[in-house]
Amino acid sequence: MPDTSAKRLNTSAGVLSVTVALILVVAKLWALGQTGSLAVAATLADSALDLMVSLGGLVAILYAAKPADDDHNFGHTSAEDLAALGQSLFILVSAGVIATAAVLRLLSDTVTLPEREGQGIAVLAFSIAVTFALVLWQRYVAARTGNKVVAADSLHYMGDLIPNIGAIIALWASGALGLHQIDSVVALAAAAFLAVGAVRIGKRAWDALMDRQADPAMIAEISELVADFDGVHGFHDLKTRQAGSKVFVNLHIELDGTQTLDEAHAIGAALRRAIIAAYPQADVLIHKDPVGVERHPDDTRI
Repeated sequence: MPDTSAKRLNTSAGVLSVTVALILVVAKLWALGQTGSLAVAATLADSALDLMVSLGGLVAILYAAKPADDDHNFGHTSAEDLAALGQSLFILVSAGVIATAAVLRLLSDTVTLPEREGQGIAVLAFSIAVTFALVLWQRYVAARTGNKVVAADSLHYMGDLIPNIGAIIALWASGALGLHQIDSVVALAAAAFLAVGAVRIGKRAWDALMDRQADPAMIAEISELVADFDGVHGFHDLKTRQAGSKVFVNLHIELDGTQTLDEAHAIGAALRRAIIAAYPQADVLIHKDPVGVERHPDDTRI
């Protein structure tokens, strides 16, 4: 996908995420005032966090889309990983606050049942519908562009659906059955769900920042493509690393040493185009070696 199209899609996902988060914060503030439910408070805290994280994510998307310059020769896509790591830390803090409040209420002898449950349920149902629509768009964008900020935001919002559904159950059970503790139990489960998602997001971002190799399936497919490519007699030193939505691919190919430089260049350029056609977000660098060349004794690097 052309960079301009990817930038537009990523920006649209970021703007929509901020807009949805702002709408949900306002709606849930009203619902909390009406019900006094801790489960609603948990979803409100999560939506408020979503707003902050979405704003940061939008800034990261815009920054990561900047082209390479003299100070950043490989572009700015690592900003996506930094933003995703920040998202995971914010989510963990939110989960800890929600879990603490839930435990304190479970241990308390005086628990007030939520009020006006119907109004709270209506707001939460609206929240689920809006969130689901956002997740569908974010997943479409992430699949097209490979943007990690959008993918992380989508995972987070997908996780929001479970607490919202749980809050609806809690409000119904409190009103219909008088089960006062169900509100805190649902909030505690929502916190656990958020924490698991945060760890997953954080690990992926950390791996990218530490130059972990690309997905093994991608490496295997590139290896197969290179091995079968016309004019390539072998390859070695295939190395990959990720930075945001970009994957950097370096490899050495072995060519007939008797052919002209123009012929060797044509094979390497065609192979580079083939890899990029399969993985549009790849940045590919190919070194050409004659078949059977031996490593120079002074070249000790591997």
